[in-house]
Amino acid sequence: MDTSLPESGKELRTLVKDDATLELSLVDVPVTAPKDNEILIRVEAAPLNPSDLALLTAGADMSQAVVTGPADSPVVTVSLPAAAMRSLAGRVGEALPVGNEGAGTVVAAGKSDAAQAMLGRTVAIAGGGMYAQYRCADAGMALVLPEGTPARVGASSFVNPLTALGMVETMRREGHTALVHTAAASNLGQMLVRVCLEDGVPLVNIVRKPEQADILRSIGAEHVLDSTSPDFMKQLIAALGQTGATLAFDAIGGGTLASSILTAMEAASSAGAEYSRYGSNTHKQVYIYGALDRSPTVLNRSFGFAWGVGGWLLTPFLGKVGLETFLALRQRVAAGLETTFASSYTGEVSLAEALQPQAFLEYTKQATGEKYLIAPHKP
Repeated sequence: MDTSLPESGKELRTLVKDDATLELSLVDVPVTAPKDNEILIRVEAAPLNPSDLALLTAGADMSQAVVTGPADSPVVTVSLPAAAMRSLAGRVGEALPVGNEGAGTVVAAGKSDAAQAMLGRTVAIAGGGMYAQYRCADAGMALVLPEGTPARVGASSFVNPLTALGMVETMRREGHTALVHTAAASNLGQMLVRVCLEDGVPLVNIVRKPEQADILRSIGAEHVLDSTSPDFMKQLIAALGQTGATLAFDAIGGGTLASSILTAMEAASSAGAEYSRYGSNTHKQVYIYGALDRSPTVLNRSFGFAWGVGGWLLTPFLGKVGLETFLALRQRVAAGLETTFASSYTGEVSLAEALQPQAFLEYTKQATGEKYLIAPHKP
């Protein structure tokens, strides 16, 4: 390995202890030489996605966290509720690396032609453990970014873009023709708006604030509804009648929103049809893919019998569609990194800054339009 590289680098770890506490810390890990088909990436940018936060904080109330240690190597500790410990039993005592995706420069490469071709290039990767200064990975996992593309631009090139494309692909494979999306003003939601506009897919966007609706309309969204509006259900039924949407992706999870969407779908599909005590024959589906509301999901059964509620995650979806489809979706992302799949960031923090109260209280609130980036080599 290049002798100019350090022997070790910092990596962020999350640890659930058997005394019902969570510990976040930075550890020194060896920088190892890449094997034949591997590359060593100097990680320069990695986003804080909701899925990362779920692993990082383990459901803890981070407002109660205590930070100790020096500024360049802080240790965060916080108590975990008993309910959380029951679901976290499998990870007790194991310090886990965090960070689903990121981007950086290939600073060393194995002997294979594929690995050597990436030497010196900026690549994006979704390999886990990206909140680290260096990451060794198989060359086949990397997406080579166009020449001159900064790591910051390619850092979020997997999770949100492939989720947006996966939603549309799921719609097509399951025989639906339009979509509903909640928490729609997020970075992911804005990508989905642009994808649906490009593909001619009718999309009903549900937000929770007027200013969020303004964001979506400014990028071309046609159907934007505020769930706090007094006539929300009336507007939703009308939008579903116009679009024919019978598939929804719900980032909220808890509460009654999924139930309201199914009820509105039933009302729209039953309009003008002959009455049936079993409801319409049109299948209505809601996939829950997030947990912005951690309260129970409540279903008020007013939508007949042709319906379904289930979970949807990106990784299982990619496993189902196969390598050819995955590569095609990934190439579409690469071509649109600065347009369709562009991400914006509220702030940028170093590894150590990510463990300071003022930082983690900001990025763990998951406010719409506020996405943070970790820069592992930032001083």
